[in-house]
Amino acid sequence: MNRTDFPILKELVHGRGLVYLDNAATSQKPQQVIDAIVDAYSHWNSNIHRGVHHLSQVATAHHEEARQAVAAFINARSSDEIVFTKGTTDSINALAFSVGELLVQEGDEIIVSGLEHHSNIVPWQMLCERKKATLRHIPLHDDLSLDIEAFKGLLSDKTKLVSVAHVSNVLGTIQPIEEIIRLAHEKNLPVCVDGAQSVPHMPVDVQALDCDFLAFSGHKLYGPTGIGVLYGKREWLDKLPPHEGGGEMINHVRWSGTTYNELPYKFEAGTPNFVGSWALKTAIDYIQSIGWEAIETHERTLTEYCEEQLNRVGCKVYGVGQKAGVISFNIYHNDELIHPFDIGTLLDQQGVAVRTGHHCAEPLIDTLGVPGTVRVSFGLYNDKNDVDTFIAALRKTISILA
Repeated sequence: MNRTDFPILKELVHGRGLVYLDNAATSQKPQQVIDAIVDAYSHWNSNIHRGVHHLSQVATAHHEEARQAVAAFINARSSDEIVFTKGTTDSINALAFSVGELLVQEGDEIIVSGLEHHSNIVPWQMLCERKKATLRHIPLHDDLSLDIEAFKGLLSDKTKLVSVAHVSNVLGTIQPIEEIIRLAHEKNLPVCVDGAQSVPHMPVDVQALDCDFLAFSGHKLYGPTGIGVLYGKREWLDKLPPHEGGGEMINHVRWSGTTYNELPYKFEAGTPNFVGSWALKTAIDYIQSIGWEAIETHERTLTEYCEEQLNRVGCKVYGVGQKAGVISFNIYHNDELIHPFDIGTLLDQQGVAVRTGHHCAEPLIDTLGVPGTVRVSFGLYNDKNDVDTFIAALRKTISILA
């Protein structure tokens, strides 16, 4: 892994070299992605799909090439199944509105899990409030794994959709998404996969998973902010109504009514983020130049090594099983919790960036019975030296706070 591709890693924080371990929040960008953004604004910036002039044609071609790259990246059947959004949150909100308009009536139910990010809870709560429906959640075992038997009991004739994170953004644990999809499909129920934390760390094949929808963000995938993806099977996207109105998503507008554009443009109102889509393609190209096997092996080795070192320090690490580059922990001294915020603050003073708090997953943190956790999360540019520097800084932090 070439750390020199990431210019921000040369930055000093409080006079120390940056150790960036907050990749679950957002990843850093390789120079290739930064250059792609500069190139777009410098050489072919123009609104797309509307102009016959040269710049518009070039921008349109780049945008649609990016869509094809995303489709290939997740093995969608067609680029028509790729809807560009602002990010995972935007994707799930769009889906919740459209699914609600098509499928949900008073008394119906939506199922999520007990470890979801707020972005996969609140949009469904809003839908349920609007439609007088009910949001159910899959409970957790004591080891924080999903209770699949309980999930089976939740599925009923009232259920209209299941939406579950592939990887927990707090625990890093990989969920049994294939089994969840299989059980839901036995009841002819669609499944949305929140891939915000899985797509950056492992190959995700939507056809192999047979998920009906997948949402993920560009900024966690070494791409820019403000671009994301909602994948949907064509048969579902054809049926769902659009969630926004305006330019791009229309075919014809008359005072008597409006007809909508073909897929995927029906769901892309307004000027598309064509610079973001091209930079996302560049990020995908970068990942593929390294290869998933190398990335997975590297990140798995780092995660296991870090968890081993945290256990040696005496930290309480949450979640069991295989993890995708994310570890949450807390530290106790004389049975008293050392507040995660204090740990994060002192680590920052030593140049180590971690995340503390509830990680936009308050229901899960409430289940843990703590005010928050300290979270470390890895990217492909992290290495063993980062872990060693972090552990040394953590030991110093504990000596100060304990």
